[in-house]
Amino acid sequence: MPTRSHSSTTSPTSNTEHRVEDHEHAPAESGRGEHSPPGGSWFGRTFPHARADFSASIVVFLVAVPLSLGIAVASGAPILAGLIAAVVGAVVAGLLGGSRLQVSGPAAGLTVIVAELVNTFGWQVTTLITAGAGVLQIVFGLTRLSRFAQAIPPAVVHGMLAGIGATIALGQLNVVFGGQAQTGGVNSIAALPGAIANLSWPALLLGGIVIAIMLTWNRLPAKLTVVPAALVAIVTATVVSLAFADVVRVQLGGSLLDALSLPALPESNWGGVLFGMLTIALIASVESLLSAVAVERMRPGTRTDTDRELLGQGAANTVSGMIGGLPITGVIVRSAANVKAGAETRASAVLHGVWIALFAIVLIGVIELIPMAALAGLLVMMGVGLVKPAEIRTARQHGELAIYAATLLGVVFLNLLEGVVLGLVLAGLMLLWRAVRSRPHLEQADDGSCELVVEGSLSFLAVPRLSRELNSVPRGCDVTVRLVTDYLDHAAYDHLLAWKARHEGTGATVTVIEPEQARRAAAPGAGFLTWGEWQGGETEGHASGTLMAGVAAYHDNTSEAILPTMTGLADGQSPSAMMITCADSRVLPHVITHSGPGDVFTVQNVGNLVVGPGTAAAVEFATGTLDVPIVAVCGHSGCGAMQGLLAGGANGDSALGQWLREARPVLRAYENGHPVAVAAAQDGFGEADQLAMVNVTMQLEMLRAQDSGAEVLGLFYDIRSARVLVLDEAAGRFVEPRADLGAGGSDLDRIAAGHGHGATAAARRLLKV
Repeated sequence: MPTRSHSSTTSPTSNTEHRVEDHEHAPAESGRGEHSPPGGSWFGRTFPHARADFSASIVVFLVAVPLSLGIAVASGAPILAGLIAAVVGAVVAGLLGGSRLQVSGPAAGLTVIVAELVNTFGWQVTTLITAGAGVLQIVFGLTRLSRFAQAIPPAVVHGMLAGIGATIALGQLNVVFGGQAQTGGVNSIAALPGAIANLSWPALLLGGIVIAIMLTWNRLPAKLTVVPAALVAIVTATVVSLAFADVVRVQLGGSLLDALSLPALPESNWGGVLFGMLTIALIASVESLLSAVAVERMRPGTRTDTDRELLGQGAANTVSGMIGGLPITGVIVRSAANVKAGAETRASAVLHGVWIALFAIVLIGVIELIPMAALAGLLVMMGVGLVKPAEIRTARQHGELAIYAATLLGVVFLNLLEGVVLGLVLAGLMLLWRAVRSRPHLEQADDGSCELVVEGSLSFLAVPRLSRELNSVPRGCDVTVRLVTDYLDHAAYDHLLAWKARHEGTGATVTVIEPEQARRAAAPGAGFLTWGEWQGGETEGHASGTLMAGVAAYHDNTSEAILPTMTGLADGQSPSAMMITCADSRVLPHVITHSGPGDVFTVQNVGNLVVGPGTAAAVEFATGTLDVPIVAVCGHSGCGAMQGLLAGGANGDSALGQWLREARPVLRAYENGHPVAVAAAQDGFGEADQLAMVNVTMQLEMLRAQDSGAEVLGLFYDIRSARVLVLDEAAGRFVEPRADLGAGGSDLDRIAAGHGHGATAAARRLLKV
């Protein structure tokens, strides 16, 4: 149930904008997050995920070492600077960042700009720029600017990364052919003919081996591909290189401890230094947030506190710069390896940094056996990997391929900053074009009526074209105006309203219809509204008009499609489940269960309470008459009823207060430390959401007390993430749906044996597993 206030009471560990699963024992989708059995060892009870995190850290370590070395080479930095950044990113960002499964370190996305900074200022000043960029990221996190970084058009970000990838690949191809690495796409292209003319066959062989292994590794049996492709490629090329005497190899010049160094101040050009700090801070922040979003998608239920993530990344960059390391970001390649390897907590990322430090201190001789051509081949594949066909298809589908291509070409043939600016300018121009462009077209039916369809956006710049179409409508002709628009500004609204009045003066009728997808909630005082919102400000009966416009749109767009289904249901219903949910307008039972007419028998009330004769009668009818095998109770985040209960709303004499009194036992259970509330707090949920989860749990107990014969299922709809969680009663917490959870949080096979396959099938349909 919504309330007028958007504030909510949160736990001390929660964030008002983003929640982070900082609790190291948060359950994973696969079930790996379940607690150890009570009879386990002390170590197992204290560190329930130690085995998973340890094995994952080894996998990430094997992935990170060759990548870090290659990125240092591509950046024109000392090679050990890549390992320094890998260690700092793993430990500092791993401990302080806002994503528990993201792995940070040197990233390919910054190689182009770092190489330019090294050429301009030298390495020691570049480390100062890295430290300064970290300070700026800390400022970004403290001032909560992460939301603005997410507003950058994806086509620009993906085009930038693709341009960086193309630049890396072109530059390192010269090394594969036996030449020298180049900075900038133009220089790399210009140097390629010379490198090919002076081809070094050993370099080509070694680089080709790495490229071939990287291309084919994932096609091999799964048992073999457990070992990272990059590690296999570098080891193989290194072994082969031992047969050649004239191969250029990695030169470290000392151990990791010897490479530690302090930054230096520039002798001049402080403006360029400050600009470099800002550039690295912005790009590193955007790349880290994009990587965190990708991690959330790979492991549903993982949440990122984006402001804390910027703080962690900023601290890591500050430390890395101060001790001679490369810039750091969240890295999707390492993060993906971490998630796929089964990591559960931050310990995996931190441990992999420890392994890198030990490796770089103890095994210097091993690193110096690696041929430069092998690292070049790895970098070629890394660069090619940044040009992703899926992102190109997405840009084309959204009409943003020109933005993507302009950014990519700008980064390759100009420089990174100019390429990004070019993409942003083009994105702004396209946005302006879409904002002023409307597509009105008039269609005349056989009965003499007309329909004017207006698509796009209606602003004052589109009025001339709209006027031309309106003036072509015959006098006295009945007209339906279908506004498939995002908004109208005042000029377009006045023009349409004036024409409507004039045309109705000819004896005709004018009906304005807005399809549901054209509606939006406008901010107070906005200059762009939908037709219904403009009407709401100037006419009576806006609410009923909006509702009836929706009915008209239903008749026009939906009723014919749904007619066969409804005809089949006309003689009765046979739902497979019952659902008791809150009356909150944001909770749509048929949407979150992906069900259709006749599938779910639904009761909605304030706070999804199983009380009162109305709900009891509905349960009795559903389970007795309709023979529904399962009853689900679904709470939700931001529930106004739960907020009211916490605020003492049950003490009032209003109808709502009297209703909330029925939930007083729920409040007492919450105040007494109900296990579900404790688990919800650990998972980062605020107090109102914790109470809502306890409420679902206790409503299930009330349903069982009614002895209806049906199984029960607890659900929780997290509105912010649009995810549905299911109550795992064995673990005492709400988790992501999975196949071993069903009615009552029990194993589905056991339910089938004890209560019949009807409840099992219904639970599977509700959970979609």
